[in-house]
Amino acid sequence: MAANGATNGKGREVVIEARGVTVGFGDYNVLNQLDLDVYRGEILGFVGGSGSGKSVLLRTIIGLLPLREGTIKVFGIDTRAASGAELRSIERRWGVLFQHGALFSSLTVRENIQFPIREYLHLPEKMLDELVVTKLEMVGLKADVRDKFPSELSGGMTKRVALARALAIDPEIVFLDEPTSGLDPIGAGEFDNLIGTLQRTLGLTVFMVTHDLDSLHTVCDRIAVLADGKVITAGTMDQMLASEHPWLKSYFRGKRSRASAPTLRTS
Repeated sequence: MAANGATNGKGREVVIEARGVTVGFGDYNVLNQLDLDVYRGEILGFVGGSGSGKSVLLRTIIGLLPLREGTIKVFGIDTRAASGAELRSIERRWGVLFQHGALFSSLTVRENIQFPIREYLHLPEKMLDELVVTKLEMVGLKADVRDKFPSELSGGMTKRVALARALAIDPEIVFLDEPTSGLDPIGAGEFDNLIGTLQRTLGLTVFMVTHDLDSLHTVCDRIAVLADGKVITAGTMDQMLASEHPWLKSYFRGKRSRASAPTLRTS
């Protein structure tokens, strides 16, 4: 079994540790000497301006983009120095919901959810089908969607199926890339509630890339803010709202923030 992560000075287990992370394309570094800790059992909201590199960090952690400098440790294992077997053992302990769902368009819902299970486990077909129904129920979908193709799903259903696939092998960490993007406010709120419920019932650690202020307010335990290639601060929503940093004031207390929303008058 893979090693567990280190603890910080307050005794919290660090399951993802990024130190001096530099990632770039061509002559430009998107991330530059970035440091970040993610604690076991928390929902961390990762925010920043458009194009700041939020998804770049997520993709680097899961191995889709290479590091130029620095280290990333997951469950205490340096992913850059890990063997192939160690990397596969780590990958079995996380699930990923990509932006827009990223379902395989030529596969049914059943086949999409079974895809990671077949990659890592050898199970009878009957058990695979039973797992599909279980995972669909976990995300609030009925079993009768299992034979549909992604093109037959609504946006909200696509997100839920993608989440079911992310949960297919019972991960400890779930990465969510803009999970409420493209959803109407009601659908986004329901999805936020689903994430919160699953985190509590399954004991998940959630790394959520988002720009949705409602998500940050309702489900995130901590927020990490990316600017100029670095995490400039990390803390609770109360700490974000109290900050006098110009970017934080604009983002969390600006014209489109909750703090500036007008109070509804009743007659």
